[in-house]
Amino acid sequence: MGEETKGNLSTDSRSANDTSNEKNGETADGGVKFYTLEDVRVHNMSNDTWLIIHNKVYDISSFLEEHPGGEEVLLEQGGADATESFEDVGHSTDAREMLQQYYIGELHMDDRNKNTKEGQVTNSGESRSSWVMWLVPAIAAAVVGIVYRFFMFEHKSS
Repeated sequence: MGEETKGNLSTDSRSANDTSNEKNGETADGGVKFYTLEDVRVHNMSNDTWLIIHNKVYDISSFLEEHPGGEEVLLEQGGADATESFEDVGHSTDAREMLQQYYIGELHMDDRNKNTKEGQVTNSGESRSSWVMWLVPAIAAAVVGIVYRFFMFEHKSS
């Protein structure tokens, strides 16, 4: 019974938003609307806020004031891919289920590939810098330790 309600909520929400945003998305044969990154980017105002999470587009305009973390957090991500921020916070199962009622469509396939490529470049750069962040201090500490021991050993033998 709960599953039927969730299904109806997302269907009702999608049909209400589809009529108001017909110009923005392409509808596939299955009835799912596809939005480009450009379509989503223009929806970044407090009265009109869309997010991309896991390649799904959500119109969260009506949820801004209800968000437990405050509306500013959502507005910062408005009109963009918020997947990483959404996952970093560690949202509950209830929050993930609640998200479904704001679902309006999917990110266009061409833009999914762009997001993945950009993410891969960024991630590889971050992984390189992360090992450098601990390697440089470790080497510096080792050098300081060796120099200290050398001077202390020389000082005792004099």
